[in-house]
Amino acid sequence: MPAPDDFDFWRETARGLVQCGVSPDRIAWSEPGGAGDLFSGSGGDFPVPPANAPPPRASKRFLQVARNAALHSDPGRFALLYRLLWRLQSNPRLMEDKADDDVRRIEELDKNVRRDSHKMHAFVRFRLVEVNEPGAAQSEDHYVAWFEPDHHIVRANAGFFMRRFANMKWSILTPRGCLHWDGEIMREGPPAQRSDAPGDDPVEDLWRKYYASTFNPARLKIGAMLKEMPRRYWKNMPETALIPELIAGAQAREAKMVTAGEQDFGERPETLAAVDRAIHACRRCPIGELDNHAVMGEGPADAALMIVGEQPGDQEDLSGKPFVGPAGQLLDTHLQRAGIDRGAAYVTNTVKHFKYVMRGKRRLHQSPTAKEIDICRWWIESERALVKPKLVLALGASAARGMLGKTVSISRARGTPHPLEDGSELWITAHPSYLLRLEGDAQQEQTRLFEADLAAVRERLAELTA
Repeated sequence: MPAPDDFDFWRETARGLVQCGVSPDRIAWSEPGGAGDLFSGSGGDFPVPPANAPPPRASKRFLQVARNAALHSDPGRFALLYRLLWRLQSNPRLMEDKADDDVRRIEELDKNVRRDSHKMHAFVRFRLVEVNEPGAAQSEDHYVAWFEPDHHIVRANAGFFMRRFANMKWSILTPRGCLHWDGEIMREGPPAQRSDAPGDDPVEDLWRKYYASTFNPARLKIGAMLKEMPRRYWKNMPETALIPELIAGAQAREAKMVTAGEQDFGERPETLAAVDRAIHACRRCPIGELDNHAVMGEGPADAALMIVGEQPGDQEDLSGKPFVGPAGQLLDTHLQRAGIDRGAAYVTNTVKHFKYVMRGKRRLHQSPTAKEIDICRWWIESERALVKPKLVLALGASAARGMLGKTVSISRARGTPHPLEDGSELWITAHPSYLLRLEGDAQQEQTRLFEADLAAVRERLAELTA
């Protein structure tokens, strides 16, 4: 191969070899100069296909994944590509066989390369340097970035950066080769070392301040963050030096945000009827400004069990009653199976108005924001103070936040009691609407967990009311 990322050369060579009937076991593919050499030449004599040789057959899907798979760092990738191309001649639908080892492997290579390209797009950080050109009246700004790709993706992504930073003069340095753009011409360079890239520049202080100011502790999910931004990229990103401190102070910052979001509603209502009147008049968040109606909780005023959902849906808004739509009907079914009498429970929602967006004539559900939930906590706390339940069942993350004042993970919080300040217990499970959105095995598994949560609530409620 003339270069480790030269798919076009492989493609033309492979076509000729297939036409000559050269089987995969008779070919050894190699990269000259070792990994990362973008500039080695190629050589060697290849057999000439017969004039009447039919053109090779390759499916569209194969060509799509093969172009990316050729950029992978796996030294056996070109042999794999040729083996698949050879097999496609007798089995044109081979790429549809997801159980085939070769197909699975090429799909994996394609996925890895696409992910590496995505990381390059997201995590390249340019730093400003001044370049003094001979004969120039003054120095010119030039931006330099350092990136360490896992695969041979540098040239394949040149167009992305050329289009995105067309008016800048920049260089991207990597151990697999470099790119240099002067505003008109893209040039390639040999591999670089980390020491060739500049250190911090003054603009990065502004960037770090901006990053810290936009960090939302209420939406912090460390596992998801590390999946999208693995630690191996941190050393080249100025903002990542702030992450450990931001994570450490997330809980305190979230509590501060909740406190700041709370408003002075005055004295708490003394009856549930007073709460009902007050929520119909409430316009303290944008949801209350929509064309909707507040939905009050319903059930015995001294219920031992309070069931809390997220917010009313379209049917609840129209009927003025909680949990009467599809999610409510599913909840009723599972409560009955678990042996929990809904009629003996006080059923309500954390947010009292239906948040939606119009799509034609339909009103489509929108999840409330953390701030909207925190503002509405006044009403759910007022209901709980009047009903005085022994056990509160929160359905979904929004309901859990309404009870706790902070965001929690359903998977980690479910199945165990969480003591509340008034001596009652909070139990957390998924919202029934979540089950309605799932299909197949995922729906069966989450339904099993939901039923287990309700069974545990029934047993604990029996203990508390004995």
